[in-house]
Amino acid sequence: MTKTMLLLAALFSLSAQAYTGKELRADCQAAEDQFAQTKTLDPYKSASATRCIAYVEGVADGYAVSDYLADKVGVSLNAFCLPAGRDLSYRLVRAVLAHLERQPPNPESSTATLVAGALSKTFPCSESLEPKK
Repeated sequence: MTKTMLLLAALFSLSAQAYTGKELRADCQAAEDQFAQTKTLDPYKSASATRCIAYVEGVADGYAVSDYLADKVGVSLNAFCLPAGRDLSYRLVRAVLAHLERQPPNPESSTATLVAGALSKTFPCSESLEPKK
């Protein structure tokens, strides 16, 4: 019992490390470099590229769930509208890198917010933000 308590105390006392904008930029640059060399984004070739792709697609998927749920209660979020296409992963990576080139990451802001901002600027929706009727 004492060993279990010590283990739990040690686990909870570790500081959480967030994914920073600087790390995201480096990882997404690795993904773009990989695409430039091979014209594909292969998750088995680069852990850094995979981290970027997984994070950016995770933010996009999380938003899609939020948008779906909001639609169920008659609200349209319209923060961004992703196009269909086989090269969507690359386009998401490129959107984040372009955003970071225009606006360096603020160390105090959320990386998820940074990605959402990049996607909303690159893939705006054409519909207005008015409630559905």
